[in-house]
Amino acid sequence: MEKTPEKLELITRYFADFTPAQLAQLTGLDAAYQEWNAKINVVSRKDIDQIYLHHVLHSLSIAAIAEWTPGTQVIDIGCGGGFPTVPLAIFFPEVQFYAVDSIAKKLKVVDAVCEMVGIKNIETKHTRVEDIKNKKFDYAVSRAVAPLKDLWRWANPVLVKKPNQPNGLICLKGGDLHQEIFESGTRPKMMPIYDIFKEEYFKEKYIIQVKK
Repeated sequence: MEKTPEKLELITRYFADFTPAQLAQLTGLDAAYQEWNAKINVVSRKDIDQIYLHHVLHSLSIAAIAEWTPGTQVIDIGCGGGFPTVPLAIFFPEVQFYAVDSIAKKLKVVDAVCEMVGIKNIETKHTRVEDIKNKKFDYAVSRAVAPLKDLWRWANPVLVKKPNQPNGLICLKGGDLHQEIFESGTRPKMMPIYDIFKEEYFKEKYIIQVKK
């Protein structure tokens, strides 16, 4: 059996069933982001050397709790440089991702990274989610983009309602969220990421789920 690249041991510690193609894509993210971040800064300098912990594994916390079947449609609201979309698209190659951001140069990075590592299931769009009128999605994801109140206001109109399914908004947030959740008027399910990944970095980081 081919040895897992050392940089991926953090990922394969928690996920064991990647195909060789997925492992190659995950391995390629390091060089792709190093190259493009030097041109267009989408990841802070202190984070770029910790990309697998701070960005890839963080994004994949959603994969640890989501059961997305082939054909599921997912929108990433304010995708920035591609997190959580890019790692999730590698994890779920038969799920279709729609990555939107209001800053075009960030999408240029996402497109370039996808081309470099061979990701085919992400479509990027330079727009604001509130301007999307003709598309609907099963799930919306987001990472530290805006308060939950705003995320839900943007996500709710573009989500389809699926009876007997927990579809809706899944976002990654950190810190004390009590006031933010109260102001959102939602009743989300909240899961500590440290319960999934026993890494110090994930203390006080959470997955927030709001059902449609």
